[in-house]
Amino acid sequence: MNKSITQAPQNDKQISKSIKRFFTRFHISSALKAANAYKRKGTPVTEIFQYMFLLIFSNRSMYMSLLTGKNTPNFAKDTVYRFMKMVQINWMSFTTILASRIINNAILPLDSEDRANVLIIDDSMFERNRSKNVELLAKVYDHAKHKYRFGFRMLTLGWPDGSTFLPVNSILLSTENKKNRINEAAEVDKRTVGYRRRKLSMEKGTHAMLALLETAKKAAIPAKYVLFDSWFSSPSTLRAVKRMDFDVIGMVKKSPKMFFRYDGEDMSLISIYNKNKKRRGKSKYLLSVMVDVVKDGDIIPHLIAYSFFISSRLNSVEGRLVITHS
Repeated sequence: MNKSITQAPQNDKQISKSIKRFFTRFHISSALKAANAYKRKGTPVTEIFQYMFLLIFSNRSMYMSLLTGKNTPNFAKDTVYRFMKMVQINWMSFTTILASRIINNAILPLDSEDRANVLIIDDSMFERNRSKNVELLAKVYDHAKHKYRFGFRMLTLGWPDGSTFLPVNSILLSTENKKNRINEAAEVDKRTVGYRRRKLSMEKGTHAMLALLETAKKAAIPAKYVLFDSWFSSPSTLRAVKRMDFDVIGMVKKSPKMFFRYDGEDMSLISIYNKNKKRRGKSKYLLSVMVDVVKDGDIIPHLIAYSFFISSRLNSVEGRLVITHS
């Protein structure tokens, strides 16, 4: 019993030292300042942020920290609450800058130079079933459980190297359908980042995805490809991502409303599948053809073709679209 009691303060000290080394190595103070997180007077932002890190890694809440008197900060709890409510802080920019520094300074030097770097984007359910007063709380359809839940869709952009997955940035998506929103956004200054973040959360997921990619590109995240599933694979999205100088690897929707240019004709996925001769045996891919993606008569420039793979699974046709430079 005495051993566990004396061991707790030692662990807290070790965690605090590790956090300080992390803050120093990756220049957290300058990343916060670049994200517009600073104060003109009072407790420095870095000190508040370091205290929040300590709470997370010591598995302790601020309430219990103040109640037990362990790791008590030199500032009041209202200081932390005011810091978290600052609408001028660009948290998306901060996490992206931090991810860029970790990738370029700590991970990339350990990887092979021949490795192709990628960005992966996907959404998952963020449930808040017991919440009532959360801003922009919405009734969202959970595709995994096939039922509606209260919460958000959490859209996350990540960078993997084969053994490590590092989140770059993310956003909680509400819904553009006002009928499905339980609560509306709070009134904030339209000139602030907080207002733009709330507005973006009510737009389509494809628009939010482009915002995440644009932020990653500005922060010089090393990546050549963007990977996503069929939910994002529309011609307009493919064109927008390609204009950011990213190549795309993604599943293709089996939709009669989506067309690809094949042999000079605009055809759906099923039509292309039926027109071509399939491979025999147990081949992983039934066929491979070259197609173009056209949107409003506009072909993505500086490209000759798209590699288009079609496979059959459970009597359904799926496609994987690989967009590469000529």
